[in-house]
Amino acid sequence: MRSRREAIIGATAFGASAAGLAGTARAQARREPIRVGVPTSQTGAYAVLGEEVIRGVQFAVDEANAAGGIDGRQVEFRIGDEQSNPDAARRAAERLALGGHGLLIEAISSASGLAIAGQLDRWNALYVSTVNKADRLTGEACGRRLFRANHSDAMDLMVVGPWLRGRPERKWGICAADYVWGRDSAAGFTRAAQETGKEVALSVFPPLGTRDYAPYISQLKAAGLQGVWVVLSGGDAINFAKQARQFGLAAELTIVGHAYIVPTTLRAAGEDVVGSYGVINYDASLDTPQNRRFVEAWRRRFNQDPGEYEAETYTGMRLIFEGVRKAGSTDADKVAQAMNGLEFESPFGMVRMRAEDHQLVMPNLMGRVVRDGGRVHRAIEMTVPAAEATPPPSAACRMG
Repeated sequence: MRSRREAIIGATAFGASAAGLAGTARAQARREPIRVGVPTSQTGAYAVLGEEVIRGVQFAVDEANAAGGIDGRQVEFRIGDEQSNPDAARRAAERLALGGHGLLIEAISSASGLAIAGQLDRWNALYVSTVNKADRLTGEACGRRLFRANHSDAMDLMVVGPWLRGRPERKWGICAADYVWGRDSAAGFTRAAQETGKEVALSVFPPLGTRDYAPYISQLKAAGLQGVWVVLSGGDAINFAKQARQFGLAAELTIVGHAYIVPTTLRAAGEDVVGSYGVINYDASLDTPQNRRFVEAWRRRFNQDPGEYEAETYTGMRLIFEGVRKAGSTDADKVAQAMNGLEFESPFGMVRMRAEDHQLVMPNLMGRVVRDGGRVHRAIEMTVPAAEATPPPSAACRMG
């Protein structure tokens, strides 16, 4: 009986009905499939985000297999529950990699991604981040088998800085998850605030999985702030949003978030975040040929728009597929080499995997949650092109 933590999902090769295609079908069936490992959150604080990652992976796999596979190779994937915990993520990724699914994609938290990154050579695996934002993944922890197909903290702060410069609020607070992503984002926002003549007067760091935000909200309300930078996601963001409205914080000051006003939050707490601002890494309204096709197909299947984590995970899967195609192999080392400098079409437009630090170069957005009649949605207020949204490679990255 299959466990919930590690379920294998795949597809068989399509047979050819015409006799003239039988030889080709047999040749394709003999090719090694592309085996992707997904050590993501099925339990814990980020389980709701893990569901989005799995949808993005499943959609990309089904799309590829329906088109005959990648270079004649069918795609399969296996899931391991990382439980929103770095130690569990390392164990789940190790089981997947040593079990033959060494093309790894997306543990939810940056701490989990970093725990996996240090073991890739030992496992003969590669890892593609599609949610992890901590700068050190493409900084001091960078490596030849480690790639990021999503926006980093530094990329998001490239959008926040210009936005802050035009805002009237001068005294800010921070409420950030107490682990590597939250701490890094808080430090980046503090630098951006100082550079634009603002003050960060208070920072609070609730632990991952906090249910009662009242003590933190009380501190923020008592500090005489005009705005607060919120670095929470998944269930944490939903709980904070509901309580921020309940206790009057949202009515008293400006809330701007990092991975906060994502579709997951809006679906669960839409009215609670109306008026909140935030970095928007992806939106279904992006006007690119690939995105129009992607959104249309996604809506047909799921009857809703794709969100950030779904679109970025889909993009990360496309990166793996193009790496396999270019390498002519599923060997992790060869695929990693092929992904250096790779350019390919994505929902974000044409994107490039920067060889210097393995950061995908792509545009970024800033917006606000609004109510339009009875519909709560995000309105894009600023779009930053890829070249301006991506800072130079970190000097801390020493690619091995």
